[in-house]
Amino acid sequence: MRLFLLLLSLIFSSCAANRKAEIDYYNVQFAEKPRNIILLIGDGMALPQVSAHIYWQGVGKTIFEKFKVVGFHKSYAYNDLVTDSAAGATAFACGHKTTNGAIGVLPPDNHPCPTILEQLSEEGYATGMVVTCTATHATPACFIAHRELRAFTDEIALDYLKTPFDCLIAGGEKNFDERYDKLNLVDSFKTKGYVVKRGTNLKNLPMDGSKPFVVFTDDREPPTASGGRKYLPEASKKACEYLDKRSDKGFFLMIEGSQIDWAGHANDRNWLRSEMEDFDRTIRKVLEFAAKDGETLVIVTGDHECGGLALTKSDSRKEFKPVFSTRLHTAALVPVYAYGPKAELFRGTYENTDIYWKMRKALE
Repeated sequence: MRLFLLLLSLIFSSCAANRKAEIDYYNVQFAEKPRNIILLIGDGMALPQVSAHIYWQGVGKTIFEKFKVVGFHKSYAYNDLVTDSAAGATAFACGHKTTNGAIGVLPPDNHPCPTILEQLSEEGYATGMVVTCTATHATPACFIAHRELRAFTDEIALDYLKTPFDCLIAGGEKNFDERYDKLNLVDSFKTKGYVVKRGTNLKNLPMDGSKPFVVFTDDREPPTASGGRKYLPEASKKACEYLDKRSDKGFFLMIEGSQIDWAGHANDRNWLRSEMEDFDRTIRKVLEFAAKDGETLVIVTGDHECGGLALTKSDSRKEFKPVFSTRLHTAALVPVYAYGPKAELFRGTYENTDIYWKMRKALE
């Protein structure tokens, strides 16, 4: 009997310890305004993808359910009710609608628009990006490049050498060192003082903030989450810690779960599920940093919906049947989750361009 009671006591103690280990994200004294901004973009992620993730994981178990501030944005492009990732990311980066396919340029004459990454870099903030696609893919490109079409990937790579940034973790090294113009942009990064690493081993980086760095996680596109890609959560954590030391003024970091969109295009439920799980883990790492810091505004959103996902009735009362209605993007409203100083700015329903203006207002 005593042994039984002892075991019972140990079990309850273990459960209590696990409960205590859970972070209370709102038991924090936030600063009056943020010093840092972290924008997390789930490419192709809207309410259907978040809903599916919640029911797959179990209600109450996802990071999305921890947010107290939720809004919605309207994702349409300048020339189309259904946006692509280029127009969607340009809206976030520049605060203006543009045509589908355009990278950091505005209609009607494709003139460059200054991005929040460029502006904050000029103002003395540290800046960086961590993504699960190539560095020249639409979303990261829109924060640093200015090109008429997203297909101009070799030209987009050149733009990375025109704007100072502090850290980049992405795939696509071949766009920088195996080029039609024979330029080796990897060597150009090194000449500019960047530490350049290859692979997903994130050791031996200048984590003291002394030097800027680039990590190419793959020659081309990184693998899927279910295919062995694991770097996004840890890379995002390291980027936060590095940028925090890089500038006394603060930092801006864009993180993208890029392949949620690709799973939608493929109408692949298992791929989608694993990418959402990976993105959830990444958000948790970021919120852990922000909760300890108290001066970091975190925004989580998507650029558009992809796949026309519906959660329909299945044979089981405890499960749903995911049904895709298209292999393209849709015009569904996209949720926006915010945490930290000035998070309340992100309540309501607004244009995707307003995310840029709300970030700028938060820093005033």
